[in-house]
Amino acid sequence: MSAVFLSPPSPCPLPSRERMNTTGLTHFSKVTCFSTLVLIFMGGLVKSHEAGLSVPDWPTTYGENLFLFHPSQWVGGIFYEHTHRLVASFVGFLTLVLSLGLFFKESRKWVRVLGYTALGTVILQGFLGGITVKFYLPVLISSAHAVLAQTFFLITILIAYVLSNEWQERIREKTLIETNFWKLSAILLGIIFMQLVLGALMRHTESGLAILDFPLVAGKWIPIFNDTLLQKINAARFQADLEPVNLAQVSIHFAHRVGALLVTITALCLSFQVFRNSNLPFRVKYSVGILMIVLLVQISLGVMTVLTQKSPLLTSFHVVAGAVTLGISALILLRTYPFKF
Repeated sequence: MSAVFLSPPSPCPLPSRERMNTTGLTHFSKVTCFSTLVLIFMGGLVKSHEAGLSVPDWPTTYGENLFLFHPSQWVGGIFYEHTHRLVASFVGFLTLVLSLGLFFKESRKWVRVLGYTALGTVILQGFLGGITVKFYLPVLISSAHAVLAQTFFLITILIAYVLSNEWQERIREKTLIETNFWKLSAILLGIIFMQLVLGALMRHTESGLAILDFPLVAGKWIPIFNDTLLQKINAARFQADLEPVNLAQVSIHFAHRVGALLVTITALCLSFQVFRNSNLPFRVKYSVGILMIVLLVQISLGVMTVLTQKSPLLTSFHVVAGAVTLGISALILLRTYPFKF
């Protein structure tokens, strides 16, 4: 049975007002989306260099206006933290402009609500960033700050998609994809998001190097989490001149590895569906292909992060590659979900 069903084209095109409203904001929404990736990368650099408290005050920078702080003082960890704040302010400004553009030009109320949601989310994100400084990087708030960044990224992707020409084409053609495919896409998106939650928790509980070998865990494929395992891991860490860890940190790190395995298995199942359903639209096949490439890069970066004992640059690229993986999986779901147009 064919996996794709096309209903007859609509007898009349979309209203010209609808096309005009979306055309003016489409490119701007994409700029906002990609700028968010830059912000996530900069946030990764801040944590990788442990520069979160390099600027001890907020919203000022050493008592000065954020935008007037002289570049000659951007040294050491201050460079990463201050640049992160500047990029965050820029993304916040883009989001404000985008939400205003949707308010004045977008005829669909639910899309305007998406704009308000994006603006509220980026404001909350900035507030959480400030709180992490004020309270000296508490684990839960720092992790929530990282997870909210990924959530905001998903919102920008959704806005960019519903403003795109592809969305308008789907309205005209009413393309439906086999139910199992979009459901599997949704499962993959959920698993990747939970994996990023684990990744944030792992980074902010200092569990990134709780297990130094890969793919084994202290020389075992299936470890037993007890004092013997912990002693073996801490002995290896002592040899590497690293501080000892506790069993909770080891468990978080191991859970992140298991999550990576689940993401890989689910993505492979999705790829199998692509090969099985030859009638899938090219854009869906292309997206799944890109997903597999990015996922391979992401796994490689994760392995190198452990083997290089958290090289700051590799670790930061690992963070942003995780966001890209999340974004592509969200795009696949949007391209296959049976919206009721």
